[in-house]
Amino acid sequence: MIVCAGNNETFPFATPIGMGLCESAVNLTRLVMMTPPEFLLFVGSAGSYGHYEIFDIVESKAASQIELSFLEKKSYTPLENNVIVSDENVSRETPVTKLANADRPIIVNSSNYITTDFDLAKRFNGLGIGLENMEFYAVMQVAQSFDIPCGGIFVVTNRCDEKAHQDFVRNHDEAMKRLTNYLTKRIPNLETIDS
Repeated sequence: MIVCAGNNETFPFATPIGMGLCESAVNLTRLVMMTPPEFLLFVGSAGSYGHYEIFDIVESKAASQIELSFLEKKSYTPLENNVIVSDENVSRETPVTKLANADRPIIVNSSNYITTDFDLAKRFNGLGIGLENMEFYAVMQVAQSFDIPCGGIFVVTNRCDEKAHQDFVRNHDEAMKRLTNYLTKRIPNLETIDS
């Protein structure tokens, strides 16, 4: 099953699940309960914490949910804050700081807020986190709950800095075209897949 956020990020081969952590978790859970898939693939846009350039396409099987206040040591969480897919299944590991030097997939961070402070954004790189997408952590959590293999494919639309929204709007249409082209080449028979 291929899913996407929706609104202005829709694809003919993907089912929209909503924006942000809550909407996407609720709607994807409903979908998975009605029609359990063998695999979940989330496709969409992402902001770069500095390592990736505009229009780079990145595949990931790891997500985190770390707020900026955590980076500033102004908050903590009793919850595990990352999900990683192994080759066999979905597993959780914590803390994310142990992942920075490990041989792991690129981690995509999720929040209902967009990072606009590039100095803070760069600090995510030190934790092994390269991108920001609002929904991916929720998708990975649902996949873990139902023991469904999962991954994501993202196109970078902006850097996580003071111009994040401006750049997202300016680059979005071209980014969606490039992502669709990449997916068409990457996934055989994509046009015939029923989302």
